[in-house]
Amino acid sequence: MTTTKPFKRILLTGAGGGLGSILRERAKEWADIVRLNDVKDLGPAREGEEIVIGDLGDRDKVMSMMEGVEAVLHFGGISVEDKFEPIMNANILGLHHLYEAIHKCGVKRVIYASSSHVVGYYKTTDLVDAHMPLRPDGFYGISKAFGEALSRYYYDRFGTETVCLRIGSSFPEPKNSRMMVTYLAYDDLVQLISRSLFTPRVGHTITFGTSDNATKWWDNKHASHLGYAPQHSSSEFAGKFPDSADYPEAGDATTIYQGGPFVTAGPMYK
Repeated sequence: MTTTKPFKRILLTGAGGGLGSILRERAKEWADIVRLNDVKDLGPAREGEEIVIGDLGDRDKVMSMMEGVEAVLHFGGISVEDKFEPIMNANILGLHHLYEAIHKCGVKRVIYASSSHVVGYYKTTDLVDAHMPLRPDGFYGISKAFGEALSRYYYDRFGTETVCLRIGSSFPEPKNSRMMVTYLAYDDLVQLISRSLFTPRVGHTITFGTSDNATKWWDNKHASHLGYAPQHSSSEFAGKFPDSADYPEAGDATTIYQGGPFVTAGPMYK
């Protein structure tokens, strides 16, 4: 018996990246066809896939890859601190092209991979919610702040609904003490995306992507309508990172601010 999936076609950008590689398989439960995009080789298309290799900075390429798409999972772009020019092309210009194509092709739901680095200059003693002022910790964080503002504009102007996921640290397990706070398990990420796709009305929602960790820097009260209920916690890895074991000396900027190493990574000009 053939089961009808919620979407005929979903676009996943950044399909060759760390999280894109995880979502490449998981997204198939949501759509008959998952159209994959990246700038690098993704190998042959598997069952239920279409592959479009291309730079988001190429407006015509972005417009053509949006044809027939009903929802977008935008995980493409640069995900680390870098010089401004490459970040501008991938994360700013590329995102503008993407939203223009989304609008012109009538796509109504976008899941935008933002980042906790849009608020990286809050202190680790702060509890931050989505209505507090942005405090990006570098060019990367600034580009994600731009994305949140751009997606808000397209909702206010055209009604394009977006859920911005301020993702913490999504890996198989935390890699250091900071990630014990920011950890987002893959299963929780997938649940958060599913809630963001299928909640009937999301408007423009900003939510923090984190598992149910013991220490919390972020308050998701403004995204409670998504019904996200993380099933994992970094406490599963308790004991791997004793307090401050791998942190610099107390008072170092990377321990004072939530952005950690990102607050000292840039600017990358000499």
